[in-house]
Amino acid sequence: MRRRVAVQLLAAGAATALAATIGVTALAVSGAQAATGGATGFATQNGGTTGGAGGATVKATTGTQIHAALCSRASASTPITIQVEGTINHANTAKVSGSSCSTAAGVIELKQISNVTIVGVGSGAVFDQLGIHIRESSNVIIQNVTVKNVKKSGSPTSNGGDAIGMESDVHNVWVDHATLEASGGESEGFDGLFDMKANTKYVTLSYSILRNSGRGGLVGSSDSDLQNGPVTFHHNLYQNIDSRTPLLRGATAHIYDNYYLNLNESGINARAGGKAKVENNYFKSSKDVLGTFYTDLPGTWQVAGNIFDSVTWSPKGTDTNPAGPNPTSTTTVSIPYSYTLDAASCVPSVVAQTAGAGTGLKVSDGSCTPTTPTPTPTSTTPNPTPTTATPTPTPTATTPTGTNLSLGAGADGSSKASGTSYGNVIDGSLTSYWSPNGSTGQISVKWSSATSVSKINVREASGAVGAITSWRVLNGDTGAVLASGSGAGVISFSATSLKKVTLDITGSSGTPRVAELETYAK
Repeated sequence: MRRRVAVQLLAAGAATALAATIGVTALAVSGAQAATGGATGFATQNGGTTGGAGGATVKATTGTQIHAALCSRASASTPITIQVEGTINHANTAKVSGSSCSTAAGVIELKQISNVTIVGVGSGAVFDQLGIHIRESSNVIIQNVTVKNVKKSGSPTSNGGDAIGMESDVHNVWVDHATLEASGGESEGFDGLFDMKANTKYVTLSYSILRNSGRGGLVGSSDSDLQNGPVTFHHNLYQNIDSRTPLLRGATAHIYDNYYLNLNESGINARAGGKAKVENNYFKSSKDVLGTFYTDLPGTWQVAGNIFDSVTWSPKGTDTNPAGPNPTSTTTVSIPYSYTLDAASCVPSVVAQTAGAGTGLKVSDGSCTPTTPTPTPTSTTPNPTPTTATPTPTPTATTPTGTNLSLGAGADGSSKASGTSYGNVIDGSLTSYWSPNGSTGQISVKWSSATSVSKINVREASGAVGAITSWRVLNGDTGAVLASGSGAGVISFSATSLKKVTLDITGSSGTPRVAELETYAK
């Protein structure tokens, strides 16, 4: 009988007890197969977006197995790529519990996690009436999937009616070659196809299809939710959408080389200080494709190279400020990354060949000719979050001078083996130690107020010297990678003011035993 899931969970060595419980087998490939090509747009900023690159690869055919894969990781930040095939629906998506996850039934829940790729493979991945919810998470890639008919009212409901919804301190998300669709508007029970709110930042939506919905998506849930963005939208098809392509409340968006077809009421809606750089897009058979609508709180836009084909414009009014019939720029938007524009005249053709799930992950090279990019090497090390990481250091045996800031601080971690304690790494003794519940895990030192740290000294317990083979040092406040490398010892990085510094052990030759995690200002 064909097994329903094949899982390779090698980052921590042997398969976990949970993996055994759900009946998994190892994939033949080794290491994570990163998304083809690489992130684009604003998802490349703030430290970049690499998803599960460098971690284990898992194959899942049910929503429950997706949750189980997340929960089987050594920690909530252990990199993982989940290859999905088949139909994911309410009947096969249950809640799974674990220390590295926080899941719920009836929705794909990516909550309080990082370094995850979900990619459709084989005959395709369809999330049927089941939304993908990203919350308090970072460094996430979703690629080559279809999400359809997610409802907020009626039956069944999922994810507040959003096909993909992000909220509550989410950053660095790349959604690529996805098909997001509904079968009507709010009166039929549907909401947005691609929504961002409550401090969601550094997101890119590329080569995707959004269609047959009342609402394409929003950035900011209300006129007071203004801490979102920046966001990039490029080479997407918006078809038969009533409004919100997207709605920008206070956010900055770079919108280029998209094809807008049959926008029924309004399109790009910059309001409440939102601003958009809109270039080389093709708008066809649509109404009010750019402006500020349904509010007297204005937004602004920069326009260049767009084609408006059979577009109609409403007269200006108190709550209606269309950019046309002759759109001109009302602001300038600086773009910090490099990109190549296709001419607007060929955008309908290019988007038809590249956008959506099941198109072979084809992209454009700026010459109006779709190509298939070279896969990202599987050995890529994740670098998911803000700030500039120090080049990989070589730990040394020399003890730093100055005060060990860990003494008198607090400690926590991802897990602890029986008989060990987080507090053992800050007690000044080499005879006690902390071990994770497995061969990888995280241990942190934390303070009540911001403290400047530029060095840590990882001191292994007697009998375990050399067990730690690879690690990352993270800013525990933001998740930023401060340094990465191999072997224990003194690790230096740029002085950083933080309340929490984390040693993320990503590989070991045995059970790690950290006797002391010393921290120093310089």
